[in-house]
Amino acid sequence: MKPVEFDEAETYEPDEGWRRVSMAGSDEFSFEWFEKPPGHSSPMHDHENEQVCLCLEGELTVATEDNEVMLEQYDSVWLDAWESHKVENTGDERAVGLDVFAPGRSFDFWTDREE
Repeated sequence: MKPVEFDEAETYEPDEGWRRVSMAGSDEFSFEWFEKPPGHSSPMHDHENEQVCLCLEGELTVATEDNEVMLEQYDSVWLDAWESHKVENTGDERAVGLDVFAPGRSFDFWTDREE
């Protein structure tokens, strides 16, 4: 067993108010808690990992090149590996979510990213 205390976990803030926290995981899967301020959107991107995005608080809009879905509290969406997408807080309040990735990944995806 390997517990991870939220306040002690590795964090990364790609943009002001967009914070990601690395929760328990492995090379096989990883969990990232995140928060987004109102109006914030990640850039359109893709990655080798399958992803499940679960909305814990507020509203999140997940858009692919072909589709868009609005998630409310406890709604989720699955994204295939290499499926281009972005996640946006389209609400008026802070949004909180949990991303699950398989295989697992680190914050290197964002820190080593070329625009």
